[in-house]
Amino acid sequence: MTTVPGLVPYLGGALAVGGLAVAATRRRELILRWCVWALGVPLVTGAFWLGPPGIAVLASVVGVVAVLEFGALLRLGPVDRAVLGAAVVGLVLTAWLTPGELLRVAAAGALAIAGVPLLSGDAEHGLRRLGAGLLGLVWLGVLAGLVPLGATGLVLFVAVSIADIVAFAAGPRLGGPPLSPLSPAKRWSGTLAGSAAGLLTLTLLSSLTWQTAVAVAVGGPLGDLLESMVKRGARVKDSGRWLAGSGGLLDRVDSLLVALAVLLVLS
Repeated sequence: MTTVPGLVPYLGGALAVGGLAVAATRRRELILRWCVWALGVPLVTGAFWLGPPGIAVLASVVGVVAVLEFGALLRLGPVDRAVLGAAVVGLVLTAWLTPGELLRVAAAGALAIAGVPLLSGDAEHGLRRLGAGLLGLVWLGVLAGLVPLGATGLVLFVAVSIADIVAFAAGPRLGGPPLSPLSPAKRWSGTLAGSAAGLLTLTLLSSLTWQTAVAVAVGGPLGDLLESMVKRGARVKDSGRWLAGSGGLLDRVDSLLVALAVLLVLS
C-alpha cells in the first residue's frame, strides 16, 4: 500500500528530473511552471503527511481560492461567492469529521446556493447565477473526496500533474489533430503522450488500477476541457494571474478535479 512517506523520494526525484528536462527545453513558460511546482509540491506533500486534518485544511484553502476564481469567471457577486465557498468548505469539513452526513450537507449547500438569487428576486440573472453556483458546488465540492483517499489522492495529484506537463510539452512537437474546438492548441498526440506518462507514474508508485488509470487518462483531459469551456464563455485565457507561468489555481487543479470525481465514482 502506498504511503505518503514512501512517496517522498519519488516526488523529490521527479522534481529533479523534471527540472533538468524543463531546463533543456529553454522554454520560459515551462521553467516558470516547474518553479511553481517546486514550491507547491512540498506544501501539498506536507499537508497529506499530516493525514485527514492536513488534507482537510489544504482542500479548504484550495476550495476557497478556486471559488474566488470561478466566481470571477462566471461574474458571480460577493454573496454568491461567499455562499458557494461556505458550501465547498462545509463539504470538505464534513468529509473529515462526519462523512456519513455528506449527502445532507451537499443538499443544504445546493439549497443555500439556490436561495441567494431567489431571495434577491433576480429575474434577469437569477437562472445564470443558480446554474453557475450549482456547477461550482459539483465541480469544486469534489475536493472533499481527497480527505478519505489519503495517499491515493496525493498519487492522483502527482500523476495528473505529470500528465498535464507532458501533454503541454509534447503536443506542439508531435503535432496532429486538435483535441477539441474548446482548446485548439491541445493535440491528441500530446494528450495520449500525457496519459501514457500518467499511467507510467501510477505504475512506478504502485497505484495502477483500472480505476486510477481511467481517472488519469480520461478524467484529467476532460477536466482541462471543462475549464477551457468555462474560460471561453468568460472570454479569458486564464482563471487568474497570480501564479507565475500558470495563470490561476483553477488552471492547475482543473484536471485533478474531474480525475478525482471519476475515481470516486468508479470506486
